[in-house]
Amino acid sequence: MDFVRKHSMRKLEIKGIRHSEQWSLPLTAVREAIINAVVHADYAQKGSPIRLAIFDDRIEIENPGLLPFGLTIDDIKRGVSKLRNRVIGRVFHKLGLIEHWGSGIKRIIESCKEVGFAEPNFEELGTHFRVTIFTGQKFQPNINKTEQQILNILAKANGCSTEELSKLIKLSKRATRNRILALIEKGLVVELGLSLKDPHKKYFLAKK
Repeated sequence: MDFVRKHSMRKLEIKGIRHSEQWSLPLTAVREAIINAVVHADYAQKGSPIRLAIFDDRIEIENPGLLPFGLTIDDIKRGVSKLRNRVIGRVFHKLGLIEHWGSGIKRIIESCKEVGFAEPNFEELGTHFRVTIFTGQKFQPNINKTEQQILNILAKANGCSTEELSKLIKLSKRATRNRILALIEKGLVVELGLSLKDPHKKYFLAKK
């Protein structure tokens, strides 16, 4: 995940001494695809590593091992799951990396749609399974009531800080920050500051 963040998670727009940032990938979808690749890889295939590749228009996560016998791509989209590596699965579950068996693929699809990206592609290639997450934004992201309230405020204001927004929407700073981050990931809001940790950074509507 650190590799993904470093190479493709942020897009910077520099204006003078300030810069704004936008997420360029649905982070939740990438995280779930990586977890699935580790948990369901066929480690009996010697010399076949788990592969993560970043391109201009997509990110591919590929692991050795086809779907277990009798399981189809339509099945996994519906939440049907057969665990190949039970020990790894149990460890990931106890660590909180897996919430429910069979929920990973559905979460990948839903998180992409949530931020306005096309549905990911799932395919079996030779002896490998590949998830392709497309990074070209094609649809209007889903917006909840609180997020729309923040967008309405930013449309009328010349930038707002987390503290200012939290007072206006009557939520804690932490809860407000989480909603701002969701809007940044959806490409609807940008943050502007002197640095990544600038305490005085403000948020603006993203340019269409």
